[in-house]
Amino acid sequence: MNQTMAPSGERLIDLCAIWDAGVYLPSAAWNRASSGVARKRLNEAEKLSAVQEAQLKRLEVTRPRVLGSREQGQVPRMARQPPPPWVHAAFLLCLLSLGGAIEIPMDPSIQNELTQPPTITKQSAKDHIVDPRDNILIECEAKGNPAPSFHWTRNSRFFNIAKDPRVSMRRRSGTLVIDFRSGGRPEEYEGEYQCFARNKFGTALSNRIRLQVSKSPLWPKENLDPVVVQEGAPLTLQCNPPPGLPSPVIFWMSSSMEPITQDKRVSQGHNGDLYFSNVMLQDMQTDYSCNARFHFTHTIQQKNPFTLKVLTNHPYNDSSLRNHPDMYSARGVAERTPSFMYPQGTASSQMVLRGMDLLLECIASGVPTPDIAWYKKGGDLPSDKAKFENFNKALRITNVSEEDSGEYFCLASNKMGSIRHTISVRVKAAPYWLDEPKNLILAPGEDGRLVCRANGNPKPTVQWMVNGEPLQSAPPNPNREVAGDTIIFRDTQISSRAVYQCNTSNEHGYLLANAFVSVLDVPPRMLSPRNQLIRVILYNRTRLDCPFFGSPIPTLRWFKNGQGSNLDGGNYHVYENGSLEIKMIRKEDQGIYTCVATNILGKAENQVRLEVKDPTRIYRMPEDQVARRGTTVQLECRVKHDPSLKLTVSWLKDDEPLYIGNRMKKEDDSLTIFGVAERDQGSYTCVASTELDQDLAKAYLTVLADQATPTNRLAALPKGRPDRPRDLELTDLAERSVRLTWIPGDANNSPITDYVVQFEEDQFQPGVWHDHSKYPGSVNSAVLRLSPYVNYQFRVIAINEVGSSHPSLPSERYRTSGAPPESNPGDVKGEGTRKNNMEITWTPMNATSAFGPNLRYIVKWRRRETREAWNNVTVWGSRYVVGQTPVYVPYEIRVQAENDFGKGPEPESVIGYSGEDYPRAAPTEVKVRVMNSTAISLQWNRVYSDTVQGQLREYRAYYWRESSLLKNLWVSQKRQQASFPGDRLRGVVSRLFPYSNYKLEMVVVNGRGDGPRSETKEFTTPEGVPSAPRRFRVRQPNLETINLEWDHPEHPNGIMIGYTLKYVAFNGTKVGKQIVENFSPNQTKFTVQRTDPVSRYRFTLSARTQVGSGEAVTEESPAPPNEATPTAAPPTLPPTTVGATGAVSSTDATAIAATTEATTVPIIPTVAPTTIATTTTVATTTTTTAAATTTTESPPTTTSGTKIHESAYTNNQADIATQGWFIGLMCAIALLVLILLIVCFIKRSRGGKYPVREKKDVPLGPEDPKEEDGSFDYSDEDNKPLQGSQTSLDGTIKQQESDDSLVDYGEGGEGQFNEDGSFIGQYTVKKDKEETEGNESSEATSPVNAIYSLA
Repeated sequence: MNQTMAPSGERLIDLCAIWDAGVYLPSAAWNRASSGVARKRLNEAEKLSAVQEAQLKRLEVTRPRVLGSREQGQVPRMARQPPPPWVHAAFLLCLLSLGGAIEIPMDPSIQNELTQPPTITKQSAKDHIVDPRDNILIECEAKGNPAPSFHWTRNSRFFNIAKDPRVSMRRRSGTLVIDFRSGGRPEEYEGEYQCFARNKFGTALSNRIRLQVSKSPLWPKENLDPVVVQEGAPLTLQCNPPPGLPSPVIFWMSSSMEPITQDKRVSQGHNGDLYFSNVMLQDMQTDYSCNARFHFTHTIQQKNPFTLKVLTNHPYNDSSLRNHPDMYSARGVAERTPSFMYPQGTASSQMVLRGMDLLLECIASGVPTPDIAWYKKGGDLPSDKAKFENFNKALRITNVSEEDSGEYFCLASNKMGSIRHTISVRVKAAPYWLDEPKNLILAPGEDGRLVCRANGNPKPTVQWMVNGEPLQSAPPNPNREVAGDTIIFRDTQISSRAVYQCNTSNEHGYLLANAFVSVLDVPPRMLSPRNQLIRVILYNRTRLDCPFFGSPIPTLRWFKNGQGSNLDGGNYHVYENGSLEIKMIRKEDQGIYTCVATNILGKAENQVRLEVKDPTRIYRMPEDQVARRGTTVQLECRVKHDPSLKLTVSWLKDDEPLYIGNRMKKEDDSLTIFGVAERDQGSYTCVASTELDQDLAKAYLTVLADQATPTNRLAALPKGRPDRPRDLELTDLAERSVRLTWIPGDANNSPITDYVVQFEEDQFQPGVWHDHSKYPGSVNSAVLRLSPYVNYQFRVIAINEVGSSHPSLPSERYRTSGAPPESNPGDVKGEGTRKNNMEITWTPMNATSAFGPNLRYIVKWRRRETREAWNNVTVWGSRYVVGQTPVYVPYEIRVQAENDFGKGPEPESVIGYSGEDYPRAAPTEVKVRVMNSTAISLQWNRVYSDTVQGQLREYRAYYWRESSLLKNLWVSQKRQQASFPGDRLRGVVSRLFPYSNYKLEMVVVNGRGDGPRSETKEFTTPEGVPSAPRRFRVRQPNLETINLEWDHPEHPNGIMIGYTLKYVAFNGTKVGKQIVENFSPNQTKFTVQRTDPVSRYRFTLSARTQVGSGEAVTEESPAPPNEATPTAAPPTLPPTTVGATGAVSSTDATAIAATTEATTVPIIPTVAPTTIATTTTVATTTTTTAAATTTTESPPTTTSGTKIHESAYTNNQADIATQGWFIGLMCAIALLVLILLIVCFIKRSRGGKYPVREKKDVPLGPEDPKEEDGSFDYSDEDNKPLQGSQTSLDGTIKQQESDDSLVDYGEGGEGQFNEDGSFIGQYTVKKDKEETEGNESSEATSPVNAIYSLA
């Protein structure tokens, strides 16, 4: 939540802004801004209760610390008391509320009573791509009290689920399920969906979910000629994969499915093409096939392979030359300077969106192969985000931001020279959140605000909605005010509950956020169990928690044993969240504590019983021992503990649990080991624990082998840890130093290397030892530097190579005298929280810099310009509020530390400012100059500085579209704003609608808010070009006609004078002449009569005003079934009159995906007709009421909505499948085959003998039809029927009634039969490719051949 100051009387309730111990409390904005509201309410009461008085005072104080800054004391060898289960539950609840919308406590009694508007909790992605083989699932989940109901829109219209039997909605959910088990096409359900979750308190919206069905089209059929290239020349093999959704992954392989080896010379570009910087002879050893892998269908489409033919001066391919230092010269290839294959030219530009990956690519040719290097103009490449790919030919920058824009250039160089290409990178941005609106929970009569701030490039626009409807069309609410990206609520009531939507968008995307406003009026409730028992260890620090809930937020007070005085101060500290901290537990702190929560609706209380327990101590610790093998060892461990707690003593060996075997005996105060063995050597730890704390002590056991005493007695003795130092003595006592002397203990055969001096003080952390200093092992006396006002106690630890000794016994105590502080608090600030105050804050000093008791702060302030006398006050906390200050004036501020021994050094002055008020004046002399149809320039006079009443943030223009100059055109009058930061006198407002009436007002903005509005200015934008026509549809009901329909532009931007239609016929790479049609502004239909069944048409439509043509929309006619086979056009076509009165069944050009396979058929030579420009006039038509003008290179013709289009080509051939002679020939062949089959089978059934035919060399046809069209399907077997099988209605695979034939056994006539008709089984070998070239037919698949093989 934004922590800036809120206006007076405003309160933003955050039920879990401060989590310190399971308490729901408001944010700091409540503490700073809502005291006026609370005071107003309390003044209305006749008498203030004591609880209400305390509440009023606490509203003037800020929250003490940020989240998680708890200062938890620690006592050595003590464990903290485990929290009760409800604390974990409350903490989890708090984390949930901090992570998203504000949550109501999970207490069932509160859940059942408190209402909540809907909140969307789960939804599908904005771009939702689905697998066409699966059912469609569009997710939408929401919560609320009462539970919300759901409905959907599709393409902005209500989606009636009940009318579609395939569509259902999950129970207690808004998730849509579209089932295709009973049939149906998933493509029919593509569109934009939006979910609405509603209960009686509001409506929440999901994102607009764009549903698309994944597509994996086949590769177009094409015959590729061998690519002939000179050795050393560059080469690009284009892939041009079929467009899929999502785009396929491209990779290159040979026809034998071997990957193409890529290196610095040969590599694949990002567009899928394969680039050769220079071609070598070895590149001819394989062919090259482009493969496209589609993600959703798990299929791979393969393009027909390219075959390379390399022309060379050295036809032999000597492998020894590949590693030759001058390979190119050795092969006679001329060296040349680099040149770019991609991108072309010397400069290009690229646009990328913020947060996406930027991929720059440079591929160069040259001999030798060039090296690529990347640079950024005016700076270095971002090392943390930039990486090189594709052998340094590509530069990828991840997670692009605005600072990554600029000019990049790639340098291609070889020994012949270098070139470079500059790429200008522009970074745009879809909207992203600066302040996302959050749910707002208020008490009746309180104020609040919803803020929706987003950034992007271009700057996004903000639209507010309430319960799914535009805010402008919602019923008026006098308690609600919209100011651009902020909605302000004043004096909210129960009826103000609703769900607000903020939609911010630009041309690159949008963001939609829901935020509800809920008004609660709830008396205090206690959330923790009643009469809890808390046990704590003596001298520990603890907190007593009392979680509660209420609206308005209650205040909390603590009492002990029923006493009337509030607990706060001294050993007690009450936090803003209500937790009571006891800094150091003593025996007298035991008792019953009562917490009381109060708001203006009532009060609630709970009790906590505190028991103080003695700590667990090991007073006789085990000691290090050295024992011989076979002896007995006893390790002592004597413990003192609280008798009311159960004591458990356990042992560890080498920090692992010790197994007590037969040789060991464990007693309450010792561990005995009988018959010590080598495996018993190690460290032993005694662990004494209760349910509240534990203590431990460790000793080391060394086991000696039973052997003769060596001559070197010292070498035979084991090394051990040193004994503890003893007889500590303090001498040379001074205010800031003391000398400590000690007697070293036995070194145990290992010299002492260091001594560590530790200290303990009994005021802030009693019982906790801290390292003070370290000294070499050769000394036994040291002068210690001390701090003021500390009661010291010292001990010494000796260290050798084996380890550390036990600490020595403590020395006597020595208290240093106090002193004045030597420093002052830092981070001093002065800021206004209201228009008539200034809050002075600072960072408090810690205990080590206090230097004495009763640390306090002297706060001084005075007006800067008046140089008046200093005002001062003594403060014990870390803030002070100066009241009754003028509006926004500078102050000099000083904060000085002081304790009982004196003051700290004189502090330096800090400049602070009192609070701001709303500006008092508006800009004057506002002048508007219209620059063009979408932009204006503004000029104004600056306001006087004394009227700003704060820091001038910006001048702001509010403008709205009053009406359009076109009659009966509805316009949105939503207010928009343009900001001009700083003290400026002019600015530009853009993105206006042309041909419209606008109104504009200007204000001055400071930190407090907007000032008064200036005089309203009116202006009119001139006429502009229109937007693109909507819903341009191309339909082809038959092969002779094409129907065009469109709707008027959404934004005419002026007076429409007509439409311009440009269309051209094309067939592959052949393009005909462009024809231009001009229509009247009322015409929205047109019909083209086509005479060529092969060609397709590309239509471009735009609307016109007096200014010019607007944005164009382009569509193509559907592909005819025989598009891949050019056929001859008929010689002539008489003029035809076409009527448009009948309804025809048509197919939308954008919704059809026709895939045809090319078929090779004989071409019948025909005489190409001559193209003749024909003028046809149609007397009557029903498609339009206005005349259209046709403009071509030939003389113009006039039509009435129907166009008879002549053939675009002069050499098209007729479709052989439609010729009568061909149909007759095929019927005769079929009849003959049928007769021969009947004769043969009758003859065989009579047992006749068949002559054995001589073997013939018959060319084989393609064995696999997919070998020809290059399609390889890697999908699961279940989804792909086997050859020779058919699919039943239930989707299973059934075998054909007869799946064998004589042809299959004969391999195209090659098999032999003996005299009784049995099969010899001789298989033939497939002929080489050269033998089968030119023979496109296959005898094995011809029924005539089957009969011939039996003859």
